[in-house]
Amino acid sequence: MASRKVQQGLVLGMSTVAFTICFMVWMMFAVLGVPIKELLDLNETQFGLLASTPVLTGSLVRLPLGMLTDRFGGRIVFFVLMLVCVLPIYLIGEATQYWQFLALGLFVGLAGGSFSVGIAYVAKWFDKANQGLAMGIFGAGNAGSALTKFLAPAIIAAASWQMVPKVFSAMMFITALLFWFFTYDDKRHHVPSSVSFAEQLKTLKDPRVWRYCQYYSIVFGGYVALALWMTKYYVQEYGFGLQTAALLAACFSLPGGVLRAIGGWMSDKWGAHSVTWWVMWVSWVCLFLLSYPPTDFTVHTVDGPFTFHIGLNAWVFTALMFVVGIAWAFGKASVFKYISDEFPERMGAVSGIVGLAGGLGGFVLPIMFGALVDLTGVRSSCFMLMYGVVWVSLIWMYLSEVRKTPVMGKGSSGPMASASDA
Repeated sequence: MASRKVQQGLVLGMSTVAFTICFMVWMMFAVLGVPIKELLDLNETQFGLLASTPVLTGSLVRLPLGMLTDRFGGRIVFFVLMLVCVLPIYLIGEATQYWQFLALGLFVGLAGGSFSVGIAYVAKWFDKANQGLAMGIFGAGNAGSALTKFLAPAIIAAASWQMVPKVFSAMMFITALLFWFFTYDDKRHHVPSSVSFAEQLKTLKDPRVWRYCQYYSIVFGGYVALALWMTKYYVQEYGFGLQTAALLAACFSLPGGVLRAIGGWMSDKWGAHSVTWWVMWVSWVCLFLLSYPPTDFTVHTVDGPFTFHIGLNAWVFTALMFVVGIAWAFGKASVFKYISDEFPERMGAVSGIVGLAGGLGGFVLPIMFGALVDLTGVRSSCFMLMYGVVWVSLIWMYLSEVRKTPVMGKGSSGPMASASDA
């Protein structure tokens, strides 16, 4: 029998690998969607729906999967979930019509529910002082989004886009078997059967949960949405080929995944609140710069008209996206540090609720990105939308966590002071 330390290491390592493969599959339409868009002659809104359809299912199942993990343990739930996804992934390579891609995308999206399973499974194997780091390492599986951008274009170049789902389904099957044989279950981590699912759902009444949902809808929902959107954005905005566009898009996706472990360590050291607060401000500044569309304007002077151009070239744009990816990696870890600190007994249920909110953000935002481009013709409108969402979170965070004194000052009393303290 392996020692407790060895079991912890295997559970964390295999869960991270499994989540990386699941996330890779979940994000496959970020690259696969580009040739499919050309094949079916889709508009921007239809592409947004295609790219985000798997995200919808992966979001909706996070809550029930989290609750099942609390009840039965993460090992069995994670294993069955991966096996269920193998056939739908494979069949995407056989699809020929838009509705078929959408229907199969819904089934493939189940892989996205692996996060709420794995985060609760891993967290319960570690003490509170190390949970942030452990969850951050597991969450680094978000780098599966970048893995898609490395592997899928190479497979398309070597064979065809139809080969991508077939290779990914084989990888999922092999990973599921390895996960089962190299992980462990601890009955002490299961929620007693006497605790009903209704009791687990009582956390929905806690206002803190909804605040964390809002934060996560940015740092994770925004990450998923832009990870799906960026390859096509580089192709259309800057005229790059598919492989170059995917590589540049990975400059956002890769740090947004692998640096999550550092965010977990920072949250253990300085607290979830401090990390999240600075993540929001860095996001706000970067998204403001990214929102400005390429602009030409003419100034009429006594010496004649002078025309100026304002816009981000591809390298400045990529650098800003890299910074946003780092910030959101830290933010994804800090939000779940909040949860492990405040809801240690209901990690599965609460992580499912928060993950659901983040995933829904990842589903809705690409569709809104496409609709905004179709309506305005401005591609940077996607960043304008994200800028507004970050504003909401900054204001909410300030009012609920940062501001400690009443509006009228420390010496004030009465209803206004009480309301501001609440």
